[in-house]
Amino acid sequence: MSAFPDPLPAHPAFARLARLSQRVRHADRAHPWILDAAVVAVVVLLFCLPDLLHDEVEGPREHRIHFTQLQPAAMLVLQAGLVLPLLWRRRSPTAAFAAVMTVFVVQWSLGAALRADVALLVALYSLALHGSLRHLAWACAAMAAATALVAAEVSSGLPVGDALFFLFSAATAAVAVGIAVRIRRAQLAGLRERAARLEIERDQRSRLAAVTERTRVAREMHDIIGHNLSVIVTLADGGAYAAEARPERGREALLLIGDTSRQALGELRRMLGVLRDQADESAEFTPQPGIADVDGLCARIRAAGPQVEYTAAGDLEGLDRGVQLMAYRIVQESLTNTLKHAGPDTRARVTLTAEAARLRVHVRDAGPPEGTTAPARPEREGHGLAGIRERAALYGGTVTAGPGPHGGWTVEAVLDLTPDPTGGPT
Repeated sequence: MSAFPDPLPAHPAFARLARLSQRVRHADRAHPWILDAAVVAVVVLLFCLPDLLHDEVEGPREHRIHFTQLQPAAMLVLQAGLVLPLLWRRRSPTAAFAAVMTVFVVQWSLGAALRADVALLVALYSLALHGSLRHLAWACAAMAAATALVAAEVSSGLPVGDALFFLFSAATAAVAVGIAVRIRRAQLAGLRERAARLEIERDQRSRLAAVTERTRVAREMHDIIGHNLSVIVTLADGGAYAAEARPERGREALLLIGDTSRQALGELRRMLGVLRDQADESAEFTPQPGIADVDGLCARIRAAGPQVEYTAAGDLEGLDRGVQLMAYRIVQESLTNTLKHAGPDTRARVTLTAEAARLRVHVRDAGPPEGTTAPARPEREGHGLAGIRERAALYGGTVTAGPGPHGGWTVEAVLDLTPDPTGGPT
């Protein structure tokens, strides 16, 4: 890559030329016939009028070549046959070239020379730019035959080799310029298509990220609000029942409701603070819960009535913070469902075990006591269990949930702790 930038794109004249070219393209899209008519008008002014104003077309003085003199009417007919097909040079390039080539061959068969023959080069350029490449090959073959005819006609005053060199050079230049412009336009069209595709992909990624974030927020809201409200409702029912018989138990229930509400409010503030576009840097948020907070979670559930036994084994504190949050949420959702469906008089057992490269989370409840009725578990999987499965899937884990062998309900999640070589969870 050159160390010195090309000064041409930054030149004012180049910028003005680019703006002019852009305006011409816009005008051509709106009125395509105008540009074709302008090309025909230029050819008529520069090449047809001189033939009409002069009696004969002569070669250089040292090589006098005498051509057949045409009557003005015949000259006008041939000029029209050469120039008018250029009006369709972009819409039907093959037909336009064939028409011009036919008139060109008829003209040189008569031994006449016209400056309007330049229309053949314009038609060849248009075919290279807009036409089929297969048709272009046939057109080049026809052009070679036509140049041989012209070289034979001018051989009396110009060497055949020189004539062929000039004619072939002109034809090659027309084809080369047409193909170069065609390739450039194809490249620009490809770049525009790629830019449009990248823009679509960017919008799709943005929408996917928004959906993913909404799912994550919904899952967190379900865990925070669902769990704490279940505990608060149970404490409120128990406090109302005990208010008359044992006022001190009612007061204790109210204090627990206040503590649970403040904790839920703090977690909501933390989560909503993270979602703000411009969060207050001076705000202090509590960290995400982990394995160490499971004991306090079980204590809050005990305060609502159920008897909860908690057992931990293995190096749990050394686990990744994401894994600890995952395990905490699974236990939280499982105990919330226990409180909701088994009632405050049930028993539950929570076991966390870190073994080898796996973390096993096991939550089992005894179900509602005999003779009591509790809300039936829904037949379809709820949002809470679906959230547990989604959390476990992030760490390549599996979740098993269903009735236990001795009644009650059992939730078991196994998380894979094997490090991911890509840097994320497996």
